[in-house]
Amino acid sequence: QVQLVESGGGLVQAGGSLRLSCAASGSSFSLNAMGWHRQAPGKRRELVARIFGGAITDYADFVKGRSTISRDNAKNTVYLQMNSLKPEDTAVYYCHVYTSGGRDYWGQGTQVTVSS
Repeated sequence: QVQLVESGGGLVQAGGSLRLSCAASGSSFSLNAMGWHRQAPGKRRELVARIFGGAITDYADFVKGRSTISRDNAKNTVYLQMNSLKPEDTAVYYCHVYTSGGRDYWGQGTQVTVSS
């Protein structure tokens, strides 16, 4: 089992910034892909960004140019720096990881609210 602890969500004005963090623990397997998804009320959960072991990144179109995903392998932690936030970014953001054992895990989610 892998436990994921998320932090960094909150209330911010449009144009502001947040940094989300997700720390993974509890597994003997290495972490491969790590990423963030979000889900707004009444909408399907969607990929925001992900990062692979070779530092290759993948971003959704709606965050390109204003968000950066990174990871600290020594700490088993993934980060999402979000700038120029918009009201439409309001959602619950979920951490998601894949292990070298071929399993995946989800965090509990952290709320991001952007006011206009």
